[in-house]
Amino acid sequence: MGHLLDGVWREDFFDHDERGRFVRQATRFHSWITPDGAAGPTGEAGFKAEPGRYHLYVSLACPWAHRTLIFRKLKKLDDLISVSIVDPVMGAEGWAFSHAPGAIPDTVEGKERLSEIYLLTDPKYTGRVTVPVLWDKQKKTIVNNESSEIIRMLNSAFDALTPARTDYCPKELRPEIDEINTLVYETVNNGVYRTGFATTQEAYEEAFRNLFATLDKLEERLSRQRYLVDNRLTEADWRLFTTLIRFDAVYFGHFKCNLRRIADYPNLSNYLRDLYQVPGVAGTVNLAHIKTHYYASHRKINPTGIVPLGPELDFAAPHDRARFDKPAVRAAR
Repeated sequence: MGHLLDGVWREDFFDHDERGRFVRQATRFHSWITPDGAAGPTGEAGFKAEPGRYHLYVSLACPWAHRTLIFRKLKKLDDLISVSIVDPVMGAEGWAFSHAPGAIPDTVEGKERLSEIYLLTDPKYTGRVTVPVLWDKQKKTIVNNESSEIIRMLNSAFDALTPARTDYCPKELRPEIDEINTLVYETVNNGVYRTGFATTQEAYEEAFRNLFATLDKLEERLSRQRYLVDNRLTEADWRLFTTLIRFDAVYFGHFKCNLRRIADYPNLSNYLRDLYQVPGVAGTVNLAHIKTHYYASHRKINPTGIVPLGPELDFAAPHDRARFDKPAVRAAR
């Protein structure tokens, strides 16, 4: 997995500690789009929410980028924020743009590789070149490349410009949402990577056990309520969703997360289908890109690059989650 060092691409980059545990590098860009252009919660410079000004660079394979596509769809921002989609296979020089099925070239800056977008912002940039990237067409700079911050911007910054008013991170629920997000990020979202990218047996087993301990807790929690927080559909659900949707197709086999499939969890599997069937969400899921990326890009894990044809997954099958609905909740959906 390569990186930029003082603006020059290098291929010899590994994110592991001395015990073989995968360590995810922190993101670099943390500015915010706000309704009036004031500084956001990080204290960094603010960018004003305006139609047509911003662009998303994403991968359909990446769960972090997938979050931003879901919020772009749910908040009806398709006509306000344009998008480019990288090729599913990450090559020796990182994410690249192509005309592969499902991909969308860089129609904004006309670049061939995502690293060139990073270098437009900082010609001496050092670090990983990751998706998603939220780009300002006006100032020709990266606004933010941290998915958790981007989805909170998309949740509220453009409310004056879109008819979608659902708040997926209401202030009164934020402490509980943040608590769930922390647990899910550390042991599930990033946990599957810590399992799959471990380079020692000890590191693998530690991440594996933490992952399934949390999945068991979530299964129990979802036996009592439809969604993770206050029985309301929130940001916490969408952050979990993008890992669950990839689990049986990729993480179970490719990352050796093979104690149980999501299909083996009655509540989690029904919950996954429930979220998938929210209007607009299915269109953000591309299993061909997901499987192609992981199996064809991670050659140290899968040297042949062969992409499996299975498993058969039917996320459109009926689910049982409406059993938790109260009349008021049902009417709100």
